[in-house]
Amino acid sequence: MQFKHPELLWALLLLLIPVLIHLFQLRKFKKTPFTNVKLLQKVISESRKSNTLKKWLLLFTRLAIYACIIIGFAQPFFAKKTALKEKEIVIYLDDSFSMQAKNNGSTLLESAVQDVLKAIPNDEKISLFTNEKEFLKVTKKDIQNDLLTLNYTPKQLELNEISLKAKTLLSKNKNTLSNIVVISDFYNINLNNKIDSTLFFVQKKLDNIKNIVIDSVYVDDFVDNNFQLVVNLSSNVNIESVPVSLFNDKKLIAKAAAKFSKNKFSQVTFTIPANQKIDGIVKIEDSGLTYDNTFYFNIEETEKIKVISISEDATDNDYLSRIYSNDEFVFKATTLKTLNYSSIDEQNLIVINELSSIPNSLSQVLKSFYANGGNIVLIPSIKADLTSYNNFMAGLAQIKYGKKINKEHGITNVNFSHSLYKNVFTSKVTNFQYPKVSSYYTINTIIPTVLSFENKAPFLLGNNGLYFFTASISKENSSFKNSPLIVPTLYNIGRNSLALPALYEVIDSSVSIDIPTVVEKDNILKVVKDDYEFIPIQRSFSNKVNLLFRENPTTDGIFYIKKNIDTIKTISFNHLREESNLNYTDIQAIAPNQFKNSITDLFEELNRDNAINALWKWFVIAALLFVCLEVLIQKIIK
Repeated sequence: MQFKHPELLWALLLLLIPVLIHLFQLRKFKKTPFTNVKLLQKVISESRKSNTLKKWLLLFTRLAIYACIIIGFAQPFFAKKTALKEKEIVIYLDDSFSMQAKNNGSTLLESAVQDVLKAIPNDEKISLFTNEKEFLKVTKKDIQNDLLTLNYTPKQLELNEISLKAKTLLSKNKNTLSNIVVISDFYNINLNNKIDSTLFFVQKKLDNIKNIVIDSVYVDDFVDNNFQLVVNLSSNVNIESVPVSLFNDKKLIAKAAAKFSKNKFSQVTFTIPANQKIDGIVKIEDSGLTYDNTFYFNIEETEKIKVISISEDATDNDYLSRIYSNDEFVFKATTLKTLNYSSIDEQNLIVINELSSIPNSLSQVLKSFYANGGNIVLIPSIKADLTSYNNFMAGLAQIKYGKKINKEHGITNVNFSHSLYKNVFTSKVTNFQYPKVSSYYTINTIIPTVLSFENKAPFLLGNNGLYFFTASISKENSSFKNSPLIVPTLYNIGRNSLALPALYEVIDSSVSIDIPTVVEKDNILKVVKDDYEFIPIQRSFSNKVNLLFRENPTTDGIFYIKKNIDTIKTISFNHLREESNLNYTDIQAIAPNQFKNSITDLFEELNRDNAINALWKWFVIAALLFVCLEVLIQKIIK
């Protein structure tokens, strides 16, 4: 038994006063002569015994009355040790996409919010945080509207991140009892690490769920000037078919049925015009998760990439004109004598095509061009002036041509992992006829190799818009022009010189695109979708603007890149589809002692541990009983 005001118990010492008075009270008896006192002496003796008993009983009852009153004012109680400590509760409420799953007509998040609002006492202060928001030391009334209007987020915190975040919201007082409540469906949460003893888990479970997801969209092929647009879908249960709708903005342009195979996968193909701008939206109707029922993409009118080749003789550029065809490129061939230097800044890619030497004036212009985001390919001449070449390259990269090797070598090694050959080879090809060179220049550099000779010496190397050959590819020196490698190599160098937007991008990944436009000084490009507007990280060059998307956008959809009030490009963003896998962790099996069936059960248990059984009322009742007992003693004992 414990006391709220134990200092009042010192008043019990005052009970010694009446006891001492009773024990040491001196009574004086006066002798009275009487003739026949035998009978009277007997009566007096019996009266004294009765009177003494009555006084003792009254003493004890009055002492008991005062003792009960004093103990009652001291407020005794029974409680666990934890009940006397100051307490803090921090709640993590999962609001990720997987909480969109419905159970008995409401989503898991809606059900969790209602349970939290019912379980929390009205006047109790708690701290609560989600994957993106936090509320510190608030009451239920303070956060009720915020919880009821929570939006779903693609972010999902790991358990260690939840624990660390919760501890930052707790006070630093060591005497405070802290409880961290994790409310989630525990989608794919890693529990391999040791679980903190202050954590309690409430898992929102599903009875069953059927979920169909649009995995991806891509263009497969051109047929009769039309795109073949392929939509991939998957399901977590066996299903026959589901209708798929294709929209251009808000206009329905096609509809098809996705028929699922035994492996729960389906593929739908739509045919759309090749030269038409489309703000595409693919939709399905599904009762499972809702965020993966819509997929956004856009097909733009293709921007042609500007390529210029500078050579000694105009006929040296014939093979390049065939690679950089008019349907995707604006190719221009010029000789060094007829070169218009002012046109260089307008290009995306410049090919230095076997010049015998690189004049200093051209070298300075090319260095400025590369510094402003341009791309350069250098193909050396058989009779190259290496001094002018090395002077040119000195300001671009750590690279230097060395001596000339006059010996035939085969180009046998392909760096299949290089970005130039992404999606070019389905496997590592080793059985085609390798090209050869009669001579090449040694080179000293740390730049990655793309193609190399049989002796591991580099033939083509480069990255980040700067590429160098170590040998002439003229017919007199090499068979590279007749090799199947020349087309994907030079084509992809040209294609990568302007990073055009893909069909769509993924949110929460670093996305970089080039916009072929000129932005005036102190002007910027902004990205807009309805009322949502933001400014991405951007770098302006002479002929393009590079946009980098990192923290924004936070929502999916079709966005418009605007220059002042004019829309110059469209870009689509979609969320990752990871949470559509419905891979849940069984938290009860891993942490059975910290698992609770519901939020209400957890708060009831915490309240029982914090309960204080007050006893002062019983002592007041006891005091009243002793008062009644005193009255009875007064009346019964005469």
